[in-house]
Amino acid sequence: MVAQIRIGQGLDVHAFEAGDFVTLAGVQIPHTQGLKAHSDGDVVLHALCDALLGALALGDIGQHFPDTDPNYKGADSRVLLKQVYQLILDRGYKLNNADITVACERPKLAPHTLEMRQSVADVLDVEVTQISIKATTTEKLGFTGRQEGILATAIVLISHTK
Repeated sequence: MVAQIRIGQGLDVHAFEAGDFVTLAGVQIPHTQGLKAHSDGDVVLHALCDALLGALALGDIGQHFPDTDPNYKGADSRVLLKQVYQLILDRGYKLNNADITVACERPKLAPHTLEMRQSVADVLDVEVTQISIKATTTEKLGFTGRQEGILATAIVLISHTK
């Protein structure tokens, strides 16, 4: 019997490097640094991809889009997310909701979270109310506290459509 609901979780981190913006949830946010990555470094969408893949035991983002493949150099993570979600849809599932947390001291994300939520909802063709994005700091502890990078976690609930 096919499970009617499945839960997945994902986590991604990227270090800062020279740059003047970060891309989070498909939104370019001005910052004093960029994110070091093979693709666009969108930790939010990478964590979401891993959560979706994990919900159906389909591996992880690195298996589907390896950083050793030049085809993914500078890739737009919205395109990767769309491909991952198509795998979910092809197996008869749909997203119920996603809950995403981003940990960083800077940039401040509160002014951008609605745009970020809408960006994800647009990629997945779901309602913005199905996407939660929250920002937090780590109270200056660890690599995010030292402003060396950004961490994102995602949890998804998907359900079988049949």
